[in-house]
Amino acid sequence: MATFTALYDSCVLYPAPLRDLLMRLALTDLFRARWTDRIHEEWMRKVLEDRPDLSRGQLERTRDLMNAHVRDCLVVGYEPIIEGLALPDPDDRHVVAAAIRARADVIVTYNLKDFPNPYLAGFGIEAQHPDEFISHLIDLAPGPVCATAKRHREALKNPPKSVEEYLDALAAQRLPDTVSRLSEFEHLL
Repeated sequence: MATFTALYDSCVLYPAPLRDLLMRLALTDLFRARWTDRIHEEWMRKVLEDRPDLSRGQLERTRDLMNAHVRDCLVVGYEPIIEGLALPDPDDRHVVAAAIRARADVIVTYNLKDFPNPYLAGFGIEAQHPDEFISHLIDLAPGPVCATAKRHREALKNPPKSVEEYLDALAAQRLPDTVSRLSEFEHLL
């Protein structure tokens, strides 16, 4: 099992296409993916605000599948650390506390300004945009990442996506470097 640990912030779990790719990448064992019940609550609350056509039960099923399929994913016991942390947005302290407790190497987030790397460095943690995180995985292990992207693309049935459409969908998730890197392996997708 990998020792490099990534804590997913709720903002990268909110958009279903990115969440699905990140979950599939977590199953590669290239790294350990971690999150908390509170992080689940944040992304689920936001989805329910923006998507009234979805039910809480549907999102709870997604949450339960995530927890069941990614080994040792839930971080617990981080709450006592929260009060001692200082961040631009105090509401993000629970994410850093969970990262500390999980001994995470990175927090994968779109909200880099909320997690200043000079502050995180004191805990041996770095905030990374999902584009940077996935690009690093491609550098580390292009074969498994491309195979995962292929399985992800092939699982999309409503509607199915060609390789070009799949890469366009990833670009819509603000993953330009990932798309550029995966384009180099288009024949594997």
